[in-house]
Amino acid sequence: MEESISLLKLIKQSFDLKEVDIRTYSPLTLAYIGDAVYDLIFRTVVVEQGNTSANKLHHKTIQYVKAPAQAVLIEAILEHLTPDELAVYKRGKNAKPYTMAKNATMAEYKKATGLEALIGFLYLTDQMGRALELIQIGLHKIETNVQEGIK
Repeated sequence: MEESISLLKLIKQSFDLKEVDIRTYSPLTLAYIGDAVYDLIFRTVVVEQGNTSANKLHHKTIQYVKAPAQAVLIEAILEHLTPDELAVYKRGKNAKPYTMAKNATMAEYKKATGLEALIGFLYLTDQMGRALELIQIGLHKIETNVQEGIK
């Protein structure tokens, strides 16, 4: 049976990339890659829910990836983070951003940046299973709260 290889390992092998100490990455660098990975996760989920126009796919995806939604998700999973994951999140949240989201408060934007840093960290340390687990926990908790009328 063929052994599965992660996307990260495949990219590193294909482009002959060297191992880098993850601790040398700034929190905004982690957030940069984490933003792309987080977006890819939700684009994949939305696309797999059914073939439709790109515009409709985009609008469905935005509901998950915009800063206010990310802020809600991170709040829902904070208690599930390991001490290392929490430290990465806090570094990302406390980083000084160069930009600001158009439709988010500064608090939401900082929480979203922290979440993206966490997702970037998990991706770059080849822990995508953990990233997906946390996102699923968060979505389940949010959906349960909505059904129960809790914000």
